[in-house]
Amino acid sequence: MRLGLLGAVLGLALGLAAPLSSAASAQEAPGQEAPGQEKVTKAWAIAEWGEPLYGPDMPHFPYVRPDAPKGGTVTLAAFGGFDSFNTMIPRGEWQRTNIGLISDSLMEGSADEIGVVYGAVAESVEYPEDYSWAIFNLRPEARWHDGAPITAEDVKFAFDILKQHGRPFLRAIYDPVASAEILSPHRIRFAFSTKGKRKPLILAAGMSPWPKHWWSQNGRDPSQTFLEPPLGSGPYRLVTVEPGRRLVYERVPDHWGADLPTNRGRNNFDRIIYDFYRDQTVMFEAFKGNAYDFREETSPLRWATGYDFPALAEGRVVKREIPVQTPGGMSAFFINTRRPHLADPRVREAINHLFDFEWIQKNIFFGYYKRNTSYFIQSEYGSSGLPTGRELELLEPFRDRLPARVFTQPFEPPKTDGSGNIRANQRRALQLFKEAGWELKDGRLVNAQGQPFTLEILTILPDDERWTNAYVENLRKSGIEARHVRLPDTATWERRADQFDFDLFTATYTFFPPPGTELVSRFGSAEADVQGSANMTGIKDPVVDAMLERIVTARDHETLVAATRALDRVLLWGWYVVPRWHKTESWVAYKDIFGRPDRAPKYGVGFLDTWWVDPRKSAAAGTR
Repeated sequence: MRLGLLGAVLGLALGLAAPLSSAASAQEAPGQEAPGQEKVTKAWAIAEWGEPLYGPDMPHFPYVRPDAPKGGTVTLAAFGGFDSFNTMIPRGEWQRTNIGLISDSLMEGSADEIGVVYGAVAESVEYPEDYSWAIFNLRPEARWHDGAPITAEDVKFAFDILKQHGRPFLRAIYDPVASAEILSPHRIRFAFSTKGKRKPLILAAGMSPWPKHWWSQNGRDPSQTFLEPPLGSGPYRLVTVEPGRRLVYERVPDHWGADLPTNRGRNNFDRIIYDFYRDQTVMFEAFKGNAYDFREETSPLRWATGYDFPALAEGRVVKREIPVQTPGGMSAFFINTRRPHLADPRVREAINHLFDFEWIQKNIFFGYYKRNTSYFIQSEYGSSGLPTGRELELLEPFRDRLPARVFTQPFEPPKTDGSGNIRANQRRALQLFKEAGWELKDGRLVNAQGQPFTLEILTILPDDERWTNAYVENLRKSGIEARHVRLPDTATWERRADQFDFDLFTATYTFFPPPGTELVSRFGSAEADVQGSANMTGIKDPVVDAMLERIVTARDHETLVAATRALDRVLLWGWYVVPRWHKTESWVAYKDIFGRPDRAPKYGVGFLDTWWVDPRKSAAAGTR
C-alpha cells in the first residue's frame, strides 16, 4: 500500500508516503547496548501497537497473487486538472492521480493493517527506548530510474525542502522532527524535538527521498511549480504529460525493488493512463462509451439508476459493491468561525437544525448513506455514548468550559422525519438565533442593527447541486439570505480554501489512524490564522488544544484512544461543521478484463495495487 498517512490525507506522494507506525515490532534484532550507552533496537518492521502481522520470512503479502501476469494497459478517469507536480509547496494546482507510483518511501504499510510499516528504501531502522532519534539504513541496491543510487543525501534534501518550503499543513505536522543528519551515504539520523513521543518516528519513516542530483541539473528550483516529469524511484515512471488532459505511467521492468517481499504480486499493469475531465456527467458518459476501464462511483443516483447501459447487461462491464472497513474522517460543510456572524456556537447549531438529511437520504440518496456522527468514523477513536473512564478523566478538568451536554448527552446531529416538513427544527433554530442576537422580522433574519444574516455555500462537484439547493431552500425559509455557489474548478476551490474565503465549504477531513500531529494542524489554535493551514473552520479553543496535547504526548494506546474520543466530543459539541454522510461499501464498475487475487486486502479494493489484465479475458473483449 503505497499511500500512507500524509499521502492519503493530502493526495500527495511525490515527497511523502506511509508514515503509519512508531513502536517496536516483534521482528527486532537484539538490543545493542555498550557500557554507559543507551539500548538501541534494530527492526525491519514497526508496529504502533502490538506486533506486525508479517515477519521477515514473509514471501509476499497474502492479498496478492505472487505470480500475477504483468502486462496490459489500464485507462482511468480523473476529475479536475493540474498545473504542477510539486506536491510539497503551497503554490499551484498539484495533481492527485497516484503520483506516488513513481516514488518509494523509507518504509511503507500493508493494506491488511493499520499502524504498521515495513522496510522499503530503508532495510531497517534503529531507535532508542525513549524514541528521541531514529537511524534509517538505506538499501545499497535502491536506485533512481536513471540508475543513480538513492542516498541519505536525497532523504535529507527532501526533508530540508519540506521544512523550508512545505505547505503550512505539512510543516506543522513535521514540526516534531527537529533535524536530519547524514551519517554515511546509506545511513541517515533524524532527531526529534521531544523524548518519549512515538509519532515523530512515524513521520520520519514516511519520508520519500528527492533526487538531489536531478534537482541540481539545469537550475531546477524545488520551491517553484513545475510540469516536467520528475525523476522517480518507484515501480512506475511518468512518460507523458499533457497538462490538464492526460498522464501516462509506464511500469519500470527493472525496478530495483520488484523482488522485495512487499512488492511481489503488485504493480502488474504495464501502462496506466489518466484522462482528465472537468464535468462529472461527461466523465460517466465516457465510461459508458468504453473510454476507460475502471470506475469508483460516488453518486447514489447514478449507482441506483444510471448503470443500465448495454455493456453491463451483456456482461462486458461488472458492477460490484465491496464492503469497506477503512476508517473514515469527517465529510461536512465546514463553517468558517472567522466570520463574525458564524462565531457564536448557537448560530452554528441553528444552521445544523436547518439541514434535512433524512429528506435527502430518502429522496436523493436512495437510503445508501449513513450520517456522520464523528470526526473518526469507523474507528475506535470516535466518541459514542457518554464519556466514561479515561475519557471522562481527561474532560473533567474542563467541565466549566464545556457545554453541559458533553457530559450528559450523546452527540447526534439534529434529525427530521424525512417528510420535508422541518417546522420543529425551524422553531429550535430560530430560538437559538434569537439567543445569539438574531430575530426574524418581516421574513428576514436580522441583528439588532437591522443587518441581514447572509450565507454562501461553496461546492465544486455537479453532483452536489441537488441536495445543496435543498439545504439553501430551508435556510431561506428561515429568513437567511442564502445562496449556493458551485466553483468552476479545483484551482479556485483550493485558492478560496487556502485564503479562508468562505462561509460554508464542502470538504472532507480524511483520517488514517493512528492519530497524531496532523490533528494539531487541523484543529490547533496556532494554525487558525495561517493561510493554507488545515484548520479550515478557524478553531481557537484552549480545551481543544489541551486534548491535542494529550494525543501527541500519549505513551500508551489507552490514553491515545481516550484523548481522541475526548477531542471528537469537544469538536462535535462546538458545532464547527454541518456533518454530511458516509457509506460502508465501495461502489465499483469495471470492464470484465481483469484478474483479482483470491481475497481482497482488508483496507481498500486493491485495484491498481494487486489486480492485473487477464490475457484471455482481454483478448475475448478485443481490448488492450
